[in-house]
Amino acid sequence: MIGSLRGTVVERSTKGQNAEVIVEVNGVGYLLSVTPATAAKLSDRESVFLHVHTHVREDALVLYGFASREERVCFELLLTTHGVGTSLALAILSSLTPVALQTAVAADDGDALTAVPGVGKKTAARLLIELKSKLDVADFDGGSVVGPIDASGPGRERADVREALTALGYGPDEIRSVLRQLPPEGTTAQLLRQALTRLGPRT
Repeated sequence: MIGSLRGTVVERSTKGQNAEVIVEVNGVGYLLSVTPATAAKLSDRESVFLHVHTHVREDALVLYGFASREERVCFELLLTTHGVGTSLALAILSSLTPVALQTAVAADDGDALTAVPGVGKKTAARLLIELKSKLDVADFDGGSVVGPIDASGPGRERADVREALTALGYGPDEIRSVLRQLPPEGTTAQLLRQALTRLGPRT
């Protein structure tokens, strides 16, 4: 199994929520599926180190690359939950950082999950239940155990944006749609400003 790769980026492609990179290591090019955010951080001909999850199927062997160990851990935890395959797990990590996902689960914030394309209310409710115990012990900071995350800590920004938009009178569908378009990171003020620009003034 391949657990990591260090090499040179020779090709990148992004189509919506799907992104791929080719990393050349000693003359061999490895094709990896990554999140759009990871692809955006890389540059052609750049030396890179990626954490890798090797996914073996009957008909293929697929590599998934992650910029951080935490992302790979989170991806693998998502795969252990009912009904979550590699595509959905990658989509979740394209919308939520590991800490943001951990925060959403700790706060029972189903709206954060339904903002992910392909996640409906029933799936979100199931994920909140299944992930709570898994993410409480996820090794996201280098220690052996991480306890429940404070809902007011890092990753709370998107929840704050959602609450602000609700207070301004935007509907749930509008909010879910615009949250899907926002970058995975940023301050509450930055994300809210971008959301309001995309939504336009209330009529």
